[in-house]
Amino acid sequence: MAVKRGYGQFCPVALAAEILAERWTPLVIRELLCGSVRFNELQRGLPRMSSALLGQRLQKLQLDGIVEHRKNAAGSWEYVLTPSGRELRPIIETMGAWAQRWLRHDLVNPANLDPDLLMWDIRRNVVARFPSHGRRYVVEFDLSGVPVRKRRYWLVAEKDYVDLCYKPPGFEVDLFVSAALAVLTQVWLGHLSIDGALADGRLRLDGGRKDLSAFRAWFVLSSFAPFGAQAAGQPEIDLR
Repeated sequence: MAVKRGYGQFCPVALAAEILAERWTPLVIRELLCGSVRFNELQRGLPRMSSALLGQRLQKLQLDGIVEHRKNAAGSWEYVLTPSGRELRPIIETMGAWAQRWLRHDLVNPANLDPDLLMWDIRRNVVARFPSHGRRYVVEFDLSGVPVRKRRYWLVAEKDYVDLCYKPPGFEVDLFVSAALAVLTQVWLGHLSIDGALADGRLRLDGGRKDLSAFRAWFVLSSFAPFGAQAAGQPEIDLR
């Protein structure tokens, strides 16, 4: 019989760390807390994690009573957090807030920048506010400082659904957004204001007058952005 490797301590922190401090596990929980329920959705939020490893982590979280794999009302299989898993929200949020205050420069280190993750995060945050005007609405993002195949992304809204496309969707574009990957990431994290980035030309918008003015309304920043606007090391903000 395999012996479970742990810290060998009765300390609650040690026992929690045996489950939560395993590589990728906090990020899987983050994705579930952000609303991802299907395997492919989790993969899109964890683009550098292999499918095999994601499957292993999900299985382990099920064994630990943190995740449940069940059918929804439509008969599709979903991964959902149990009450034990949902109780981890303040822990994950505190980790992110702490990094915003104390590891800000590391967050935008070139080695940590990922256009696929950034665009997926943007997509799921803008869903509730993305304009449709009762018709299809398309925004094209053109990122510099990345390989050519990672340069262009499209958000396409039809009815109540917003899709993220990695290839030209073949529709007329309503608004063009251009920026370096590092700049758009800084804006998303709240390190750089939208107005400031637009004023100095680091963020550029091209479209009709209404589309330009609406950008600030639907481009919802990261939930950690309030901490990004602070100077490093300032007291914690209560997001509630």
